[in-house]
Amino acid sequence: MQPLIGITASSLGHEEPGRDWLYAPHDYFRAVRRAGGIPVLLPLVESDEEAARVLDRLDGLLLSGGCDPDPLLYGELPHPALGAVDPARDTAELAYARVALARDMATLGICRGLQVLAVAFGGALWQDVPSQVPGALKHRQDAPKDHPSHPVTIHPGTRLHALLGPERRVNSRHHQAVKRVPDGWVASATAPDSVIEAMEHPERHFALGVQWHPENFQGQPYNFDGLFEAFVAAARERR
Repeated sequence: MQPLIGITASSLGHEEPGRDWLYAPHDYFRAVRRAGGIPVLLPLVESDEEAARVLDRLDGLLLSGGCDPDPLLYGELPHPALGAVDPARDTAELAYARVALARDMATLGICRGLQVLAVAFGGALWQDVPSQVPGALKHRQDAPKDHPSHPVTIHPGTRLHALLGPERRVNSRHHQAVKRVPDGWVASATAPDSVIEAMEHPERHFALGVQWHPENFQGQPYNFDGLFEAFVAAARERR
């Protein structure tokens, strides 16, 4: 049977009053369907208990990209370059992440989703890579969304290395990144400036986050289809 994959939603309500929308870019849904799953958009829950009731009906969790997590969640004051934050989304996604990992549910974080996984389990973020990381390359590309703008080195012995090999070129649309990896997790890919580009939990069935947007490459000669196929397969195995 095709596994049901929950995809977390962005909200326009906190940024544009009067536009009370939940949404996610279509590429996430296309990527999950192409890999053999059935995508479902998730509501903004308010507690771990509510998240658990939603996840009872699902087989996998995809934490999508979006705005900046609130730095107060990892014990820091806001940096001047901090972008928009959405407390309701933070509450929901942290709850989904905690419950999913406690159940060993297949979990994939993308861009903000990687950062949410770090924050949920005790890590911390660079609030603004350009001003906080000496020698940082440009991580917000001025290029089409599917343009691979810089390489990442994928660390041997990781699940990501088994899926993608030792090096890949990736697109890049972020100004934050994981600064401190939580206990139990490992950094599995880095950019040439040493910024962490992926993180995974080696003791979980499938718990992995990437800083780039692999969903933008689906079906192209250069793609990350294998990452989504492995994620959906892991969700199917845990049904």
